[in-house]
Order: sequence, then C-alpha cells, then structure tokens
Amino acid sequence: MSSTHTATHTATQPRADVRADRRVSTETKSSYKTTELIAYVVAVVGVLIASATVDASDFGAQEAWFYITLLTIGYMVSRGLAKSGGRDFYDDDNR
Repeated sequence: MSSTHTATHTATQPRADVRADRRVSTETKSSYKTTELIAYVVAVVGVLIASATVDASDFGAQEAWFYITLLTIGYMVSRGLAKSGGRDFYDDDNR
C-alpha cells in the first residue's frame, strides 16, 4: 500500500530586513550614573566624619544617624521624582 503525502512548498527568498533601529527608552538613568548619588555619599561621609571628630556632647552618634536618615529620605524622594518623569533614550539594535 502506498501512501502519498502532499506538501505545499512555497518559494521563500531571503528578503532584506529594511526595518530601522527603534528609538526606545528606559525609565531613567541608573542610580550610579547620577550626580545625586555622589552628592548623597559625600554628604553621608561628611556627617560621619563630623560626628567622629567633634565632641560627643556637641554632635554625637544619635544626631549623626538622624541626619543620615534624613539624607536617605531626601535621596529616595529625589530618585522617585527622577523616575517619575525622566527618560533615558537609546537605540534598539536587536533585529
């Protein structure tokens, strides 16, 4: 018994991909690429150095960590504002 299979063959020719690169964006820059991170780290280090070098009755560890907490809250708010409205554009090279 012979079975015949019918297959439809379509001639496919390679075509050139004429699609241009897409212009896409991320939400915002990475945090390590921003000056606000550098300013935050410098301010925290400054607070820690100040608390270590002055008399504890003037500016002790408790006050230092309070100011570091305030700096952290400010940094988090600034990053949130940056992420809410900024875009970082780049070309999509994936084809």
